[in-house]
Amino acid sequence: MFTSQGPTLRELAVQALSSVEHGYDLLAPKFDRTPFRTPDAVLAPVTRALRELGPYGSGLDLCCGTGAGLGVLREVCTERAVGVDFSAGMLQVAREAEPAASYVRADAQALPFGPVFDLVVSFGAFGHFLPERQPELFAQVCQVLRPGGQFAFPLPAPARPGSWGYWAMLGFDGAMRVRNALWRPPFVMYYRTFRLGDVRRELDRAGFDVALHALPELGERPDGSPRARLVVATRR
Repeated sequence: MFTSQGPTLRELAVQALSSVEHGYDLLAPKFDRTPFRTPDAVLAPVTRALRELGPYGSGLDLCCGTGAGLGVLREVCTERAVGVDFSAGMLQVAREAEPAASYVRADAQALPFGPVFDLVVSFGAFGHFLPERQPELFAQVCQVLRPGGQFAFPLPAPARPGSWGYWAMLGFDGAMRVRNALWRPPFVMYYRTFRLGDVRRELDRAGFDVALHALPELGERPDGSPRARLVVATRR
């Protein structure tokens, strides 16, 4: 939830009418006091799952924002942790939160690294990439991983049609499409465009073998299936 120390409605409106990069620069000082920061309740089970799969050497937090995921890398990587983001404002906040990590300002679709990482993680950023950009994004991740390295990220189960969450995400995406049709520069953020079936297919094409790991700490749906899984894509 938003707090009294978080952004005002006016600040959120200004962000929403900005470009993605400038919008996050504006929001960065208060981002961790919004619901958009990945909560510790998600980070903790991901850390537990990666500990069981690791250990890893060097790790990269893709689209690291204010650095929430870098705490995961600190726990599961024995060597360096690097955060990459294209918002200078978000990186500045991340440096204060995780000063032991290294930081690079770069576009996730033009990563300035060779195959030097054993693990790449990402949290809450994929709505910024339209489906047609996923092949390019996954190819970039593949090229910065050593053979056998892994790309891991949590993915919630889709909201059930007719549920509150379903209508909320449908409404948000609809409002974003209207905003982008009427206003420039665009602000790309959609909740319903990152679908597991499509993602698995594109990861396979990019050179990954994909496995799913339940995150039982996040609960089950009424049919007994997990509410969230950790997608672990291993570079061939």
